[in-house]
Amino acid sequence: MPVETQHRTLKKLVQKASSTAFGKDHQFEAITSYDTFKKHVPIRDYEGLKPYVDRIIAGERDILWPGVPLYFAKTSGTTSGAKFIPISKDSIKHHINAARDALLNYIYETGNSSFLDKNLIFLSGSPVLDKTGNILTGRLSGIVNHHVPSYLRSNQLPDYKTNCIEDWEEKLEKIIEQTLSKPMSLISGIPPWVQMYFDKIIEKTGKGIQEVFPHFSLFVHGGVNFRPYADKLYDSIGRKIDTIETYPASEGFIAFQDSQHDDGLLMCLNSDMFFEFIPTEEYFNENPTRLSIEDVELGKNYALIIHSNAGLWGYSIGDTIKFVSKDPYKIVVTGRIKHFISAFGEHVIAEEIEKSLIHALEQYSEAKVAELTVAPQVNPQEGLPYHEWFIAFEKRPSDLNKFSEVLDQKLQELNPYYKDLIQGKILKRLVITPLASNAFESYMKSIGKLGGQNKVPRLSNDRVIANKLYEWRL
Repeated sequence: MPVETQHRTLKKLVQKASSTAFGKDHQFEAITSYDTFKKHVPIRDYEGLKPYVDRIIAGERDILWPGVPLYFAKTSGTTSGAKFIPISKDSIKHHINAARDALLNYIYETGNSSFLDKNLIFLSGSPVLDKTGNILTGRLSGIVNHHVPSYLRSNQLPDYKTNCIEDWEEKLEKIIEQTLSKPMSLISGIPPWVQMYFDKIIEKTGKGIQEVFPHFSLFVHGGVNFRPYADKLYDSIGRKIDTIETYPASEGFIAFQDSQHDDGLLMCLNSDMFFEFIPTEEYFNENPTRLSIEDVELGKNYALIIHSNAGLWGYSIGDTIKFVSKDPYKIVVTGRIKHFISAFGEHVIAEEIEKSLIHALEQYSEAKVAELTVAPQVNPQEGLPYHEWFIAFEKRPSDLNKFSEVLDQKLQELNPYYKDLIQGKILKRLVITPLASNAFESYMKSIGKLGGQNKVPRLSNDRVIANKLYEWRL
């Protein structure tokens, strides 16, 4: 049973780490229950855990988990620069096994295993690893590339040398060269980067993806919400195909889509990770409510907290999720805890942005969106403040003003605080700033983050990205 499994996991993790520096600092030997665990182990982000990571980098052993990590997964983004997330000999197995289970579950449900007989492509980061201290270090997708099972390795493309190319555009050209004549059956990657791969192939061949890859039957994706990209991807392919959404993070493989009939992701509750959930409205409180799996509610937004067999303790990975089922426990990812707009107290989140966009695209089926991000305009040159939507259109809606009105009405429906601000004339209706279709690719290239696992935040509470995107305004 999931609840019992989670509590056995917590007990196992605490016992195994009791002799580590972290375990001694937090009196693990005195922990007898989940309630006492919460008293001893606070919630942390990377900055809170960094002093322990620094000790590992300096060469100390038995700091967060027995021994030393097998790898550091390097991710971007904190006030102190890059984050180095430990991956242990114990935890790497789950990163691999969960991906395997997602594929096996798909085969069991659909009976389709023919894709395994043909070529598989994984659009990932470079597998070249550096060292941080004495610990091998790289992007998660590059690390996992070293552990692809032998039964998939023989059919995997691109080859190792191509995967090691750092420049995304050069790498993409080489990938196309290697795959164009192959019977591709499975393609895996972050949707916007897969779309770039498709666009280049269509440009080179003048053919749709279905014609180029007639055996292509399964798309495995993660990293961003698929729905805003789905129409364009299917249009490029020429038909709808089966998809598997995965939720792999550097901190652990959280969940995967277990059915072709709904969007929920099955949580990996038997993976030697203990999960906690904090109601998002309490996240920044001094003492927020902390819940284990048995106490969660359907339809409520939670910040996800992890305790793992890689030595992450009370670790906030920054994602927000919502439960859509408790039998089994299934979730959808709703955004990032720090990616929101609340310049006026509205607290608009990514899920609301994406649902509003999907609704508007249903009303204006001719429109195609390549990418978007949203930011507040607090000090306009004239009139009331507003939310500014930067949208790179592949095809514009027939009436951009009406399109923006539909977006705004849906956002008001989804977020009552935003609605109050509009009706109270504190904000005016959202404004769309159309961008060139390749604007986001150009922006990512300009900051050295084109390709791989990099992605533009769906929304920001400042104008840092927004102001740079004006370069590609139409």
